[in-house]
Amino acid sequence: MPRGEKDKYTEKQKRKAEHIEERYEQKGVSKSEAESRAWATVNKQSGGGEKSGGSGKKTSSSEKKSARSDSARRAAKTRQGHSRTSASSLETQTKESLMKEARSRDIKGRSSMSKAQLIEALRK
Repeated sequence: MPRGEKDKYTEKQKRKAEHIEERYEQKGVSKSEAESRAWATVNKQSGGGEKSGGSGKKTSSSEKKSARSDSARRAAKTRQGHSRTSASSLETQTKESLMKEARSRDIKGRSSMSKAQLIEALRK
């Protein structure tokens, strides 16, 4: 069970933690682990208890906006990954996705090609 009193949290934070905890339990996580994860998530998102007498950590709205922007930028960069036609990317794709790529490039004879043949045709 998480340590510490929950008195310093707002009602909104408590509801949020409860909702997160329920979702983890639905996924099969134990009650205590779900509770720990839920409060860790709430703490990470809001910086802990918000009522007076808390940690004293105050973040300006401009700092929060900047942090969100930086986070979004990092997430977008992560999603980009490898280009769809890089050598390593072609090897890891399913035959179905390779077939879609071949269809978009109008490669002739694609329906009878094996995965290896599709990769070779897409590299050309």
